[in-house]
Amino acid sequence: MRTILITGPGGSGRTTVAAATALRAAGDGIRTLVLSADRTDTLGTTLGAATGPTPTRVNPHLTAWRPDATAGFRDDLARFQDRASNVLNLLGASRLDPEEVTPLPGAEELTLLRALRDAALSERHELLVVDLPPTQQALALLSLPEELRRYLRRLLPAERQAAAGLRPVLGRLAGVPMPSEWLYETAARWDTELGAVEAVLADREAVVRLVAEPGPAGTDDVRSASLALALRGLRPDALIANRVVPEEWPAGLVAQQRKALEEWQESYDVHAVPHLGHDPRGTDDLTALAVPEVNDTTSTVEWPVVDHLAEDGVLVWHLPLPGAIREELELIRRGDELLVSAGQFRRIVPLPSALRRCTVAGAALREGELRIRFAPDPDLWPRTP
Repeated sequence: MRTILITGPGGSGRTTVAAATALRAAGDGIRTLVLSADRTDTLGTTLGAATGPTPTRVNPHLTAWRPDATAGFRDDLARFQDRASNVLNLLGASRLDPEEVTPLPGAEELTLLRALRDAALSERHELLVVDLPPTQQALALLSLPEELRRYLRRLLPAERQAAAGLRPVLGRLAGVPMPSEWLYETAARWDTELGAVEAVLADREAVVRLVAEPGPAGTDDVRSASLALALRGLRPDALIANRVVPEEWPAGLVAQQRKALEEWQESYDVHAVPHLGHDPRGTDDLTALAVPEVNDTTSTVEWPVVDHLAEDGVLVWHLPLPGAIREELELIRRGDELLVSAGQFRRIVPLPSALRRCTVAGAALREGELRIRFAPDPDLWPRTP
């Protein structure tokens, strides 16, 4: 299944573009699901059909879904309280009733990830269009599955399950109950669920589209988003320049937009979407936006390891980071992982297997690409007979 992830700064019209993209695909006969996590029904207002926790059929080929974060959070908490009842009783804690539960910050994002996974696994649709939150929240959302899986593996490593038989003995010696088997079972289930979401987001069939209004603020946001995506090995499939005004509008605004468009066209596949003179509402307005069609491009960017052992005695890892600034880059090697920081963004990435047997020999930023040199560690590198 093809997945299109759409984001942009708040007020850029990303929900409208997501709805228009889904409507165009459905008009081409593609079975499409458009998914949003907004608490308010902005998606339904745009489509002219109310959306909610139950998928709504907009037309024969288009379904809209806005899952309920509150209901999902209540169900998860109820299951947790049931499984942890012994520990809660030991602590003297009282159970929370469903009607007093409100979702914690981040519940919408987790609900959206779960819905994305369920939609991808259902195989009922050929295309999934996801109306992501505003850019900064969307970037954090895309990072969440990978980071949570890493935390789980560090806090509850799978190999500790082998010591399950020792926990009762250790508990009696320590005088307090040790983590029960359900804790590790829950961690394993979460890891599986997060892995499924991560697979959807990392699939070459999943693309990211940025929406921004041409101008100084939009240009800054696009530059920042592109760097954050590059740190995850992604690039925008397309840049939707939204609300492009006609030539007869005030000259200052026209010139400002034209300058931003010319700059964007040097680096992105730019699609200009016209300003209708009013907020788009209903299928006629969405059709008039003429958003780009579904194509076969990918947002995945390879990070190749190039062998320079014969010439320079090193392996070079190439990480494309367009927009990165040399002074704002930081690299920290921790075992088999590398922490890469670029400005306000950072990511901990596992080293390719060949580089785990090497030491970092230097790095350089050239033409928007970070090149990290690794020298083989004599104690770990296979010896040539």
